[in-house]
Amino acid sequence: MSTSNLVRIPPFTYIHILDNNSTITRIEIGPATYVKKENETIVLGPKQMIRLKPRTYCIIQDPIVFVDGKPAIIEFSDPNEPSKKLKTYKNRFGDREIRTAEKWQDPFPLYPGEILIGQIESLQVIQKDKSLKLRAVRDFFDEDFKVERKAGDQWVRIGPFTYGPRIEEKIVETISAQVIKPNTALLLQAEQNMVDVYGNERKAGEQWLIRENGSYLPQVQERVLKTVQGRVLTDKKALQVKALSDFKDAYGIKRKAGEEWLVTNKMTQVHIQDVYEEIVREISVTALSGRQYCVVLNPYDLKTKANRYGARELRKGELTFFLQPDEYLEKGVQEIEVLGEDEALLLRANEDFEDKATSKKKLAGETWLIHGPCEYIPPVQVDIVQKRKKLPLDENEGIYVRDKNSGEVRIVKGVAYLLKADEELWEKELPTQVEILIAQQITGSAYIPPKINAKGELVYEQYQITGYIREKHKVVTYRAPHNTAVQLYDYKTKQSRVVFGPDLVLLGPDAVSYTHLTLPTIYSVQISVVAVSLKKK
Repeated sequence: MSTSNLVRIPPFTYIHILDNNSTITRIEIGPATYVKKENETIVLGPKQMIRLKPRTYCIIQDPIVFVDGKPAIIEFSDPNEPSKKLKTYKNRFGDREIRTAEKWQDPFPLYPGEILIGQIESLQVIQKDKSLKLRAVRDFFDEDFKVERKAGDQWVRIGPFTYGPRIEEKIVETISAQVIKPNTALLLQAEQNMVDVYGNERKAGEQWLIRENGSYLPQVQERVLKTVQGRVLTDKKALQVKALSDFKDAYGIKRKAGEEWLVTNKMTQVHIQDVYEEIVREISVTALSGRQYCVVLNPYDLKTKANRYGARELRKGELTFFLQPDEYLEKGVQEIEVLGEDEALLLRANEDFEDKATSKKKLAGETWLIHGPCEYIPPVQVDIVQKRKKLPLDENEGIYVRDKNSGEVRIVKGVAYLLKADEELWEKELPTQVEILIAQQITGSAYIPPKINAKGELVYEQYQITGYIREKHKVVTYRAPHNTAVQLYDYKTKQSRVVFGPDLVLLGPDAVSYTHLTLPTIYSVQISVVAVSLKKK
């Protein structure tokens, strides 16, 4: 016997032998000494058996079938010799098998047809606050959960545990617990119809919040979208919120789609925006001191829980408040009107109401005065038209006053005068040449007499007066110097008069200066639009 046909097989090793006549491969396991026949070929080995350390596993492709711990054998007739029976191992072709150290503690060989997929792997340890998302790749009965699984089903196994892989299932992902810190929430979305941890039914695509602090492991049908940060509310800051659809908010109040409301620190110190909410804006507090007030448009009624659109509400200090949705300040925060002894307010009623101060009924459009000294806050039915003050007038000073009822204009002079409710200051307009003459006198400009042209006409020079603006409601005065004359004409009485200097000329409401004088030839003429200067030759 040739030594080349002698094969020594050490312990825990094996060889695969091919029978060239029957084309059947068989296995020989050591320790053994094997004498190879002429029709046989060693196709594998000697090769070490597979040893699985504790907590490891391997995957076998096309594993053989074991019956009572022994390989299953298939017998069939030899095509060349029908009377001869051939034997081979029964493989599960196209299938795979996972062998773990727990079940395969002893070394084992690979039988003919078996293939080791990859390397020996360690079992995966799933720690606390983690889970495995699994998906069934074939129908099977889950012994761990005692439930039938259908291909495509997904589920999670929550740690801590050691995961023993199965051929019937596949790991989709490892899920870590999401830590929900104070003042935050977790935004989740349902990937299919499900029941959440609170027992609520959720539709595919629906979103909701997990607000409880701590760690949260999403279910298999849940997807974590993001962490929502809360917004801190203080005595000086609130949030205006709008509902995107009908829902019940975090405070147990039912909201309608499109409804807007205010969230203040009296409701919560930190507001976390719900999935059906939209934060419209941040509202700053409105603070009124004891000397301030404001008028609020469209005030919110706490009884009816609605705005009174078109209404106005007076709010006095000391007071702090937040403007509700659709509320606006008419003119902002205003100061209380403080009137001195010589001051008054002209008021006008914007609607019919009873004046509590006088117990009299005021009609819309009616005007009246309130005199100082006092403090005054106008009710919403009253508008402040004007603040008036007494005008102190010297005996040579005056103002034009017009009665709004009759239209009559009169001069008031030499007193401290306060306009009545039905009176107003009237502005007197003057011709340009008269304005120039008065401006010259006020500013101290030299008077230049007119010249006589070839036709014997008086020609006045044009003056450019700067730095002077006449107050048109004050009585026009002109000081006629010595040896001058001023001619005046009153359009109302249609009479003229001449004032000789030195004198003070006061123009009445209807009086204007006369612009043409004829003097004897023994006088040289110095004439302005409103003044004549006479000198002897």
